Amino acid sequence: MKNYDALVIGAGFAGAVVAGELARRGGKNVLVLERRDHVGGNAYDRLDEAGVLIHKYGPHIFHTNDKRVFEYLSQYTQWRRYQHRVIANLPRDNSEAVPAGKKTDGRFFFPVPFNLDSMKNAFGAEEGERLGQKLLDAYPAQSQVTILELRRNPDPEIAAIADYVYEHVFVHYTMKQWGQTPEEIDPNTTARVPVRLSRDDRYFQDAYQGMPLEGYTPLFEKILDHPNITVELGVDALKRLELTEGDIKLDGKIFNGPVIYTGQADELFSFRFGSLPYRTLDFGFETLAQDFFQPQGTVNYTVDEPYTRITEFKHLTGQNKPGVTTIMKEFSKAYTGAPGEIPYYAIINGENNALYGQYAALAAKYENLHLLGRLAEYKYYNMDAIVARALALADTLLG
Repeated sequence: MKNYDALVIGAGFAGAVVAGELARRGGKNVLVLERRDHVGGNAYDRLDEAGVLIHKYGPHIFHTNDKRVFEYLSQYTQWRRYQHRVIANLPRDNSEAVPAGKKTDGRFFFPVPFNLDSMKNAFGAEEGERLGQKLLDAYPAQSQVTILELRRNPDPEIAAIADYVYEHVFVHYTMKQWGQTPEEIDPNTTARVPVRLSRDDRYFQDAYQGMPLEGYTPLFEKILDHPNITVELGVDALKRLELTEGDIKLDGKIFNGPVIYTGQADELFSFRFGSLPYRTLDFGFETLAQDFFQPQGTVNYTVDEPYTRITEFKHLTGQNKPGVTTIMKEFSKAYTGAPGEIPYYAIINGENNALYGQYAALAAKYENLHLLGRLAEYKYYNMDAIVARALALADTLLG
């Protein structure tokens, strides 16, 4: 077997970026082991049977304020200029804003996060304008005001806006996403829900936004395309690893180089202290014989429907494919560890953090073991944050 200087487990952003940096900057021979049959982790994209470019594991929209991250990725991709916009789709007859006697069985939309245009969509043009002006008189234009701040306002109409946003944007959506009742939802999270005092309807306001021009998969393939990098797909690395007292063995031999692990921390240690809780997702893909299905790439169903949102990929990718489109409905549920389930979101609370701490303490006993990424660190990270952490780890390893 070839002698390797470093072992990377997982070929998502965390693993691919570290592997690429160790190989290019450090001249290291790196072995990358990936359980799936493709690189890219959850950012993997591909053409479906209709020829539409889809994100297999849910929509991934790149945005960052980190110049180093943007410039690093720009070595491996050109960018399609894209600024993500999200709208909420609500049943009209559930809106208390509709004047009595004028409710219909139709639906209405407004931008998310809730902004001054959302006010008009929700309350009608005239009333929305009046309430929006009230907010502008009370708070600085172009700012973001939280529900908590609005509820503390002595004006009952302003406080009522906070209640409206809570009911129509936040609480039902959160219940679906996290499987919680309103009583179980952290009040601190509720308090941070923003209302934008502007007509800026972009979901993200980062300095750098866009989509890889050719897709995410070619981006990963270019990062990993180096003579010092060996990628093995369809490999369960945990069947080849053995963690003994202070040593890590690969294929029965002690491996002294850095081991970067991006999988589940509890699985690495055979669930010794129990399983860490996650939320998982089911995706329902549908191919439709029409140019477009919805006005934006993401439409959130914040009040009704069993799914949380519908994604239409052609909006995201800019793919020119007339007469056909693919949409994806997203359903959230508890992760059970059943075959085929993927742990997407760590459930962050004191109890779960303490459980993770036990696994982190075990990992710390191995000087050459580095836990990196959402699963390994039991945290939520955006893509850019993962890239930044991977670059920082590479900096450390290369001294």
